[in-house]
Amino acid sequence: MRVLIYGFGPYREFSDNITEKILRKFPQRNGLKKVVFPVRFHKSQFIRAVEKHKPDVIVGLGQCSRGRRLRIEAQAINSRRNNQNEKGRPIITGQPPRLRTNIKLALGRHGKSSHKAGDYVCNYSMYVILDFLKRRRLPIRFGFIHIPHKYQANKAMRLLEKAIGKIEAAT
Repeated sequence: MRVLIYGFGPYREFSDNITEKILRKFPQRNGLKKVVFPVRFHKSQFIRAVEKHKPDVIVGLGQCSRGRRLRIEAQAINSRRNNQNEKGRPIITGQPPRLRTNIKLALGRHGKSSHKAGDYVCNYSMYVILDFLKRRRLPIRFGFIHIPHKYQANKAMRLLEKAIGKIEAAT
């Protein structure tokens, strides 16, 4: 099984990103690709990674500034904005208002389900990838986890390893 895990680099007031820390520590193994994207609204960076690595499963990681638990995102919304003062606008005009993820990520009591991935680059990446998979009718499973900035990177990495192991075992 080919797995693509992605996260992001620093942005705004954050000099580091928990997702980049996790990906650096995540053990390398056969079939696993790790990508750290710059925090930009560029569709092509996400689509190119899917086309290049041809994964069976994609797990996106995003940093959130608040909270104590991991958030398993159930959907992406077709809205984006650069900052809180800006009005949201569609990511892809004429497409559905939301697209659902298609994988169950098991994090036990450490994770909670979320239906609002925000309207910044994490949500944008989700929507772009889910739209690409839908339009191309690709049978790739996709899930996304938001991780609080102050969460312990080693703990998050271990939980992610377990969740991916369960996905691989079910295949």
